[in-house]
Amino acid sequence: MSLRFFHLFFITVASLMSFGCALIEYSNYGVEHAALHLAGMIGAVIAGVSLLVYGACFYRKSKKFVQ
Repeated sequence: MSLRFFHLFFITVASLMSFGCALIEYSNYGVEHAALHLAGMIGAVIAGVSLLVYGACFYRKSKKFVQ
């Protein structure tokens, strides 16, 4: 397993975990209607999308280094 593949795998898992946290915050917001849970959900979604964008950019840039 190459370092490039491990990095892409780790970024994918981290984004899935972020979306999982967003789902948990969404369910907590549905029960308590607290602004903190709403903010946590929005932050987790932004983090997950950012990780996916970073992963796509890393994949594009690292293609030219692999022979």
